[in-house]
Amino acid sequence: MPLSSGTIKFISSLRQKKVRQNYHKFTVEGVRAVEELLQQDRYRVDQLYALESWVAPKSDMPITTVTPKELGRISQLTTPNQVLAVVDMPDPVSPSPKPGWALYLDGIQSPSNLGALLRIADWCGFSEVYGGPGTADLYNSKSIQASMGSFLRIQYAPATLQELVYLRPDAPVFGADLIGENIYAVSPPPGGILVIGAEGPGISPETAALIDRRLTIPRAPGRATESLNAAVAAGILMSWLGAGAHV
Repeated sequence: MPLSSGTIKFISSLRQKKVRQNYHKFTVEGVRAVEELLQQDRYRVDQLYALESWVAPKSDMPITTVTPKELGRISQLTTPNQVLAVVDMPDPVSPSPKPGWALYLDGIQSPSNLGALLRIADWCGFSEVYGGPGTADLYNSKSIQASMGSFLRIQYAPATLQELVYLRPDAPVFGADLIGENIYAVSPPPGGILVIGAEGPGISPETAALIDRRLTIPRAPGRATESLNAAVAAGILMSWLGAGAHV
């Protein structure tokens, strides 16, 4: 049975943040992400829309078979994949920092960068990521796609750095800064909070006031590159910190 115009309109409208917030739903696309989604219980899948060629894993979820044209009309990808899930947003999570390293994002506005940062945090052994004021929406389709499923494995919550420092008063706070200590001359502690600022403006003054140590990734002699992408810089720093925590 063809998808109704109302269903197509509703799913397509979930690309807008206000609609996602009003209905507490978002979309996840792609075989690997959806199959992993169906194997966990933190996020409830409301409905699946899939091509006939997609072989669903063992699941009692209702599946609506769609044509490639219909999938293209509801997809938010340039090249639609085989399956799209409409997912219920979980209840908001309050900050609850644990021992080890946490990543704090200070106004990361790019959804793709947010998703990439979750993926890198997952790879480097960080279990918590906190989004400060001005940070992109986790449930933006670009954030979800760029995370490559890591949004399912990382504890993510909105927070201010002030809240985290209050909850973990003994945790050192390190901030990425072009003018800072060479990371390779510093011995990383086993845990703390790493702050990454937005590209361009960098770390906000309010957040900077709470940072204990500023760190920089040294640039090769003679090179004129102005700066690194936020996700690239965070990846280098998280790898360095994560390795230090597991030595």
